[in-house]
Amino acid sequence: MVRFGKRLKETQIVEWQRHYINYKLMKKRVKQYTQQIEAGVLERRHVMKDFSRMLDYQIENTVLFLLEQQGLLASRIAQLSERQKGLQEQLDFSQITELREAFRAVGQDLLKLLYFIEINAVGLRKILKKFEKRLGYKFTDYYVKTRANHPYSQLQQVFKHVGLGAVVGAISRNLGELQDRQGSYLSIYDQPSLPLQDPIIQSLNAAVDRLTHSTNFLNFLAQHAFIIQDDLPAPVDEEAADKKYHLMSLLLNLANTFLYMANTYIIVPSADDYAMSLGAAPTVCGIVIGAMAVAQIFSSVYFSAWSNKSYYRPLIFSSIVLFLGNVMYALAYDLNSIGVLLIGRLFCGLGSARAVNRRYISDCVPLMIRMQASAGFVSASALGMACGPALAGLLQFKFRAYKFTIDQKTLPGWVMAGAWLVYLLWLCISFREPAHDDEAEQTHVESNHGEQAAVDALEDGLKKPLLPSSLESIQDEDEDQEDRSEEAAQESRLAANSLRSAYRLLTPSVKVQLLIYFMLKYVMEILLSESSVITSHYFHWTTGNVAVFLACLGLTVLPVNIFVGNYIGNIFEDRQILLASEIVVCIGVLFSFHIIFKYTIAQYVSSGLIMFVSAEVLEGVNLSLLSRVMSSRLSKGTYNGGLLSTEAGTIARVVADATITLAGYLGESSLLNVTLLPSLLLSVISIFATIHTYNSLY
Repeated sequence: MVRFGKRLKETQIVEWQRHYINYKLMKKRVKQYTQQIEAGVLERRHVMKDFSRMLDYQIENTVLFLLEQQGLLASRIAQLSERQKGLQEQLDFSQITELREAFRAVGQDLLKLLYFIEINAVGLRKILKKFEKRLGYKFTDYYVKTRANHPYSQLQQVFKHVGLGAVVGAISRNLGELQDRQGSYLSIYDQPSLPLQDPIIQSLNAAVDRLTHSTNFLNFLAQHAFIIQDDLPAPVDEEAADKKYHLMSLLLNLANTFLYMANTYIIVPSADDYAMSLGAAPTVCGIVIGAMAVAQIFSSVYFSAWSNKSYYRPLIFSSIVLFLGNVMYALAYDLNSIGVLLIGRLFCGLGSARAVNRRYISDCVPLMIRMQASAGFVSASALGMACGPALAGLLQFKFRAYKFTIDQKTLPGWVMAGAWLVYLLWLCISFREPAHDDEAEQTHVESNHGEQAAVDALEDGLKKPLLPSSLESIQDEDEDQEDRSEEAAQESRLAANSLRSAYRLLTPSVKVQLLIYFMLKYVMEILLSESSVITSHYFHWTTGNVAVFLACLGLTVLPVNIFVGNYIGNIFEDRQILLASEIVVCIGVLFSFHIIFKYTIAQYVSSGLIMFVSAEVLEGVNLSLLSRVMSSRLSKGTYNGGLLSTEAGTIARVVADATITLAGYLGESSLLNVTLLPSLLLSVISIFATIHTYNSLY
């Protein structure tokens, strides 16, 4: 990864040089603070005051320059708008073309200004992080809270950037009205459904989206995907992603996600009946369901490694293995073999290509639509989770075809085998293998040798407050030598090459987030996997009843995310939503226990709904916070942050399914309370860990 100081020097606009963040100077100041504090020369309060004053000056310098540039752009747009008024009565296409080019030129200058803000925002975030790491002070939260809402705060100009939005809107409107629509001059406000195809508008919208970082539905959904990005994805990387992008290939990855989730949960309503028909206890359904998760622990690693070289071949392998696994699952009844049943489910787990699906979105989808693709990944997962049990509820048939039994127990295997076969054919016909990093880099070197890299793109998501500052040139040779040494050290910090090295990169706050993820996956798996046994024992539900219940739970995912993303997320901080969700999960678990009174359908359904919905909200917020505190070294390579979170969730599912099977030896009447006890313990531990962690950090 390229050092930020070096990247900053390479991408700055020369004439704006003195307005960029003086990253080198502030880094030098942080080093001085460290030495002076160790020598006992300075106290903490003096350091905080001095560094705050330094940041205030640089932010003010940058904001004043920003306002100046906004005014110049606004003046140019006003002049061009006056010229456009003269074209309202006559159609002079040569003047229209000239005017459009003039507006595009303004748009290009605005892009420079947007990139100027981006690089300064990331630079300030990095120097704040360096300050906290070197001195051990929790300075960022203090600085932002004391400055952001002050009436004279310069942060508001950049954090809100209302003026920039108005300039972008003016350019978009004028270019939209100049666009040739059969000679008419309809406003973009009159025809909002008509997309503006002008490339400069698309570039501006992408830049504004990265700056805005407003919490919305797509953003909140995308958090569930946990697709980690580098701190500073370069335009070269964006260009490479544009070349790799293929819509049909993306749709095939989303279809793989949908089918896999449907495959996971389609057997849940009938798993206990299937186990009993083969002579096992109904609680063996925990092993049957969990076998897929056991295999996924290993498949996630080799699929993640495989995706470094190819996307097409792992998806082909996944489809074939899942086809075979489902055929074995369906044949187990006629073979009267619980072993074949479990091997079939293990094969299904070995075909889990979710690591490939995530990696494809991260590496091959352009930045401007990556959030939508990530939201599509989560939506496909949620839809598959709902459709699986719903489809099981519809497969209420019983007949024989040749020598095979076709009924509600075997049909899920046959249906999914057919679905994977169709998917395999579609994959072979339509998927296009993108060029990988080494090929793309070689192509770029050959075609663009000697060109200077453009400005870096802003980090994905609202990870830290958006703050700008300034840059001045420092000619100190000793400092330059230090920079070169640090750059060499930084470049030597490659991606983690094993699970052990990845684990060493985890900070205490990251470990807490992974604990929360483990807890919520455990709670959800207990609820879903034992639903057929619990409802059959207490309420005598049929497979169809269980299927409807699970489908209804799955269908709550998207509405809940819409509500949280559009409303709750705009009112409360992520940390507040995180803690509140954990508490609600704990309440749902407590409400689920059967202690004294008769266990009713209302109690089971309402407590299950509380647990499931709050766990879904918790997952999105937790992964959002996890992506902020995860080391950038875990954004690439085989052993990345996505793999770690997947492994944590998969292990939680395995432990939950094993708990169900072991608790079954105590009898079905004890199953509910015994399996809920670990859920309660985990939820309480996660609450206290969250409170302790964020009290120490903030």
